[in-house]
Amino acid sequence: MSEIIEALTGAVEDACVRHPSSADEIWNAGLWAALDQIGITLLSIDEESGGGGGDLSAAAAVLEVLGEFGAEVPFVETALQGAWLLASCGAEIPAGPIAAASAASGITLALEDGEWTIDGELARVPWARISDYLVVLVGRHVVLLDRGEVEIEEGVNMAGEPRDRVTVRRRALPAERVYAIPDGSEVTEELFLARGALGRMAMTSGAARRALRMSMAYASARTQFGRQLVAFQSVQHQIAKMAGEVMLCKTVSRFSALALDERAPSWQFEVAAAQVSSGQAAGTVAKIAHQVHGAIGFTEEHDLRLITTRIWSWRDELGGARLRADQVGEHALAVGPDGLWPLLVGA
Repeated sequence: MSEIIEALTGAVEDACVRHPSSADEIWNAGLWAALDQIGITLLSIDEESGGGGGDLSAAAAVLEVLGEFGAEVPFVETALQGAWLLASCGAEIPAGPIAAASAASGITLALEDGEWTIDGELARVPWARISDYLVVLVGRHVVLLDRGEVEIEEGVNMAGEPRDRVTVRRRALPAERVYAIPDGSEVTEELFLARGALGRMAMTSGAARRALRMSMAYASARTQFGRQLVAFQSVQHQIAKMAGEVMLCKTVSRFSALALDERAPSWQFEVAAAQVSSGQAAGTVAKIAHQVHGAIGFTEEHDLRLITTRIWSWRDELGGARLRADQVGEHALAVGPDGLWPLLVGA
């Protein structure tokens, strides 16, 4: 890790300590303000567009810290997705948290008599209720919506994070809030989802690390049959297995960030494979953490559930491990027997 990224993650960790997340809060406004003061809420956006000029590898390092502390902030949606879409179109990026979504088949955008009209519904939009703006990718256009222009039906994921249903009913939009994606731009729905998946993987890596630390601390403090839990060989083996899976989570998230930063020819395959590996490894970490903690780890008053429910939620979002596994298989079949080994080793 470079000295710059080390200093950056240190500042983020300090902000997380000063503004701890709470099970009673839906989002951490104090932490968001602190991150904004540090200047990283637009970390992965070019300086010319008003961002921090960092790459996705730097953003992934920051997200590992946020995931470790269970930070209730829309960093992925703002920095990696919404602001990125706007910057790609040369549009001004508004201040404050931004929600982002891909329209897929749920939203239609039409130009009628010189006026843009947007209509439709989006399911499970992260952080929609707390964001000032919603950025939607509709085909080859990017739309900027004010929160007051949409109807929001509140929902949550397993961890209690906002995942809201957003409805917009034949809303007329001024032309200055509908941006055409420039010819030759790298922006696609696939890349939009991949950037979000990278964010989830990085946060999962941090959450898995937190689960490991909590399990080690609990096993050292808890006694059974007159001995510390950590003194039992079976518990040592389980914790050692956790440590290996935590390292795998970290490795694949950073590998994905490099693949996207360098736009490797096989980045779609690499991100898909990484998301599968991350989901499996983090699931193992969560399972063992609860085995080590026993029944207390499932209780409302214990912090472990705040970490493991995030792991379970994040691994199923933005494609999820099952869809990505199908994509890995499709890539392998597409390259054929002669191309499989070069695909696996990145040749």
